[in-house]
Amino acid sequence: ESDMEELKLPQKVARLLREFTDRAQEIYREELISVILYGSAASGEFSAAHSNVNLVVVLKETGLASLSKIAPLLNKGKLRAFNIVFFTENYIKNSADVFPIEFLDIKENHKILYGKDVVSGLDIDIKNLRFQCEQELRSKIINIKKAYLASVDSPDLDKLLLKFFTSSLHILRNVLRLKSGNAVYRKEDILNAISAGFHIDTAGMRKILEARGAGKRLPKRSAAELFNSFVADLEKISDEVDGHKG
Repeated sequence: ESDMEELKLPQKVARLLREFTDRAQEIYREELISVILYGSAASGEFSAAHSNVNLVVVLKETGLASLSKIAPLLNKGKLRAFNIVFFTENYIKNSADVFPIEFLDIKENHKILYGKDVVSGLDIDIKNLRFQCEQELRSKIINIKKAYLASVDSPDLDKLLLKFFTSSLHILRNVLRLKSGNAVYRKEDILNAISAGFHIDTAGMRKILEARGAGKRLPKRSAAELFNSFVADLEKISDEVDGHKG
C-alpha cells in the first residue's frame, strides 16, 4: 500500500518521486523491497528552498554491482537534490541502535512509497542516543564556528545560517526526546519545547525560522547577530546534555 497520494508536496517534487519509484521498480524488480520517504517531505513541512527529499531504498543486496544499476538515474540533474540511502533489511535491523537518531526519525516520521514497511516495527535501544546527541551537537557547533569564520564577510551569510539551523533541528528534536521521552516534529513545536525545557529565550531561533518560512533574505548584520545567538543557544543546550550523564 503506497502513501504517495497523501503527500503534501509541490507537484514537481511529487512527480519526481513517482518517476523515481517507478524506475526503481523497473530496474530492480523483485530485488526491491521498499522505497521509504522520511523527513520534512513526509511530515508535510517541505520547503522547496530549504528541504531535502530524503529516501531510504531497501534492496535484497546492496553491493556495488547492484547499486551501479541505478547510478545513471541518480546522476541525472533533476534527482541530485534527493538524498537517497540504500540499505538491506538486515543492515537496518543491525544498525538501528548504532544510529539511533537517524532510525528513530525514520521510524516515527515516514511514508511508504513502495513495498513493505520495514521501519515501523524496529526495536531501537536508545541507550546510545545521549552519546550520539552529544557527539553530533558538539561537532555541529565546531562546524558552525568554522563556517562562520570563513564566511563572516560573505553576502550569503544568511543562507549559511539557514542551512545550519535546518540541519541542527533533527539533533535538537532528539535532545528533547532524551529530556522528556517525547519526540516533536513541527519546527515551531521544537522551538517551544526547547524554550520550556532548557529555559532559553528562543526569539533568535524564531526569527531564523520566520525568515526560512517566508523565503526572506536577511541583511548581513542581522545574520551575524542571529548566528551569534544561535551558537550560544546550542552551547547552552550541549552543556546541559553533557551534564546529565549517568
